[in-house]
Amino acid sequence: MKIVKVGMPVLMILISVTFLISSFAIPKANLGNPNGPLYFPIGLSVLMLILSLIYLFNELKTMDGSYEKIKDLFDKKTLARIGVTIILGIIYSLIFETVGFLISTILFLGLLLFYLNGRKKWLVNIAVTAGFSFITWYGFSQLLGVSLP
Repeated sequence: MKIVKVGMPVLMILISVTFLISSFAIPKANLGNPNGPLYFPIGLSVLMLILSLIYLFNELKTMDGSYEKIKDLFDKKTLARIGVTIILGIIYSLIFETVGFLISTILFLGLLLFYLNGRKKWLVNIAVTAGFSFITWYGFSQLLGVSLP
């Protein structure tokens, strides 16, 4: 079972090193700073590598033989939540172009929050859904001038 707890951080380290190496293959810019296009992917790869190493060291430090977190992952309730989230994400991506950003995001977030939080927290669910959707739409559409579907 130790391989399971250490496997994810090791995988993330491998992915971040792969991204870091492939970032150096990005062509240099013709205008401005020639290394400009390299800064963001290299910085992101280094940050991901550092966080993955911290994650690995924390997992190695806290390995005490207790695997309750892993057992909770395979609980029926957790698997159902993961399944519903994937299904709602697929439906969201299918209706996004036809219905548009605002309506599809409100539907996706609303359904997901009501599923996860239940009906008792209906006010919080509606506030978060409407607030996030409208603020995101306003920020991209009005402030940044990016047209959303």
